[in-house]
Amino acid sequence: MALGCAPLCAVNLAVAACGRTAVFPLSPYFLEQKLEALGAFARHLPKCLLKGHEELEPLIAAAEKRHQLPEGLLAALVEVESGTRVHRISRAGAMGPGQLLPGTAAQLGVSDPFEPASAIDASARYLARQLARFKDVELALAAYNAGPGNVKGRVPRNGETEFYVPKVLAELERRAPKPAAPKPGDKPTARAGSRALPTDRRAGPSR
Repeated sequence: MALGCAPLCAVNLAVAACGRTAVFPLSPYFLEQKLEALGAFARHLPKCLLKGHEELEPLIAAAEKRHQLPEGLLAALVEVESGTRVHRISRAGAMGPGQLLPGTAAQLGVSDPFEPASAIDASARYLARQLARFKDVELALAAYNAGPGNVKGRVPRNGETEFYVPKVLAELERRAPKPAAPKPGDKPTARAGSRALPTDRRAGPSR
């Protein structure tokens, strides 16, 4: 899709303003996705102004349980993807808390990717699908970010995904419950600061 300078600038500035993201005003990339995202946002906004949004944390916790995801994994993903900003639009036109691209949102049956309940559930379903396919947390996260067709037995090195996966895993680690402080007289059972990961990195949801 080719646009003149003025329309191109208008699209990118609209993405920056509505999606609260940094984008170069004359960027010619992902125009179709950006326009789809802006259209979805325009359709969503009246409902949002009238009703507001549900809190994300309970929706995320419920979706993790419903789709048998490792505890905290979806929450970590949403934090890295959008910073829990419901109206986030990326430079590539990804939308909502889980940053679904327009094609992925349509594939998952999401009519409003900025509506928290349906968007969070769709992200959970998509992530669970990748875990079932790859049976590995790192590869599932890579597939969520880069697309499953680009994951061929390892995390792809495309300038983004190889940094994205460690960020999500670090956020998951940060959110993990910390062990209780030992009481006076208790015998140490493990080296201070050590703990088991919240889930085996190769464990996926049963299907």
